[in-house]
Amino acid sequence: MSGWLPTAPCTPGACAGPARATVAAPRAALRLAAVAALVLAGIALSPFGGRIPAERVRWWCRAIVRAAGVRVRITGAAPADGGLLLVANHVSWLDIPLLAAVRPARMLAKSEIGRWPVAGPLAARGGALFIERDRLRALPGTVARVAGALRAGAAVAVFPEGSTWCGRAHGRFRRAVFQAALDAGVPVQPVGLRYRQRDGGPGTAAAFVGDDTLLASLWRVARTRGLVAEVTVRPLITPGAHPDRRALARAAQPVTPEPAWTHAALVAEHPVTGAGAAPTVQEMTRAR
Repeated sequence: MSGWLPTAPCTPGACAGPARATVAAPRAALRLAAVAALVLAGIALSPFGGRIPAERVRWWCRAIVRAAGVRVRITGAAPADGGLLLVANHVSWLDIPLLAAVRPARMLAKSEIGRWPVAGPLAARGGALFIERDRLRALPGTVARVAGALRAGAAVAVFPEGSTWCGRAHGRFRRAVFQAALDAGVPVQPVGLRYRQRDGGPGTAAAFVGDDTLLASLWRVARTRGLVAEVTVRPLITPGAHPDRRALARAAQPVTPEPAWTHAALVAEHPVTGAGAAPTVQEMTRAR
């Protein structure tokens, strides 16, 4: 893997530990069976994708998340029609159906996903644009393909952080893909994704980070009780609002307030001695 690729300090053991409240294993197995049934139904109907109303696609995506035992809360205005670059922070595999629940879009995905069983063929039939992340020379061609899809009136969904983060820490948006929006002259729709427990505690059980396997992450989510996905559709960034991709990426970057439970957890891990204060999430991330 190339050294230039973005990486996160988050690991399954440190960041995506078991939830405080869990459901029984048989109930979790039923949840996964329901998810599998919905995914297989989507594969069966994918040849008719162009004729399925967008509202039905959004319902199906929300149903997948709900089948996994996760409640969904979407706030903000509906995204614009036509060519649109949909960008969001990246925490979990759940982010993909959640973004499609906001607006069905062609997904920019790493090439490895195309080789996954079930998910790979489904992504390909859904019009996914695959990127070879470890080949820097392939990046201009990828940007050109994204710009072409945007000019053709498609929505393209991207996670510009380039890696998943646990939600208690976040990466910065990489600016390359924003050049596609500038070249195509289309708006950018930022979306904020956050997971929490119903009681307000951390929802890091949803995080799919580090060397975590998809099967382990699926099981952890299915076993978690009271997990809530909060999707915030932020104001649209219109074409020409920012002069270059650096400024556009900075404007789309989510500004996530530090939740009280995050700071409390850091105080517990790094107790105050003397007049000092516990480090913030941002300081912890920089230190790592």
